[in-house]
Amino acid sequence: MLALATPEQLGQLRQLALRINEILMDFFHQCGITLVDFKLEFGLTSDQQVLLADEISPDTCRLWDDTEADPDLRVMDKDRFRRDLGEVDTAYARVMERVLGQDIYVP
Repeated sequence: MLALATPEQLGQLRQLALRINEILMDFFHQCGITLVDFKLEFGLTSDQQVLLADEISPDTCRLWDDTEADPDLRVMDKDRFRRDLGEVDTAYARVMERVLGQDIYVP
């Protein structure tokens, strides 16, 4: 509605978002983490190339610990702060440990 992207660019955004979703879901699964949802921000280069212009972190994703049954304890993201669950730094550290323990491969 704001005409910020052409129809072609919107198609590219959709394709990129779906591919990024596949990659992230697979990667986090290997870390024992469920990727519940996430947000992405895209930008344009000076020659109008669409690119991902955002971080992937517990601040931009909802992540759940696959090994934890308790709904409050499985939260590993910013919702720990939003819902006043405490131990935000501990949850972020657990995400970092699991992520750094994996090889990052993007086909």
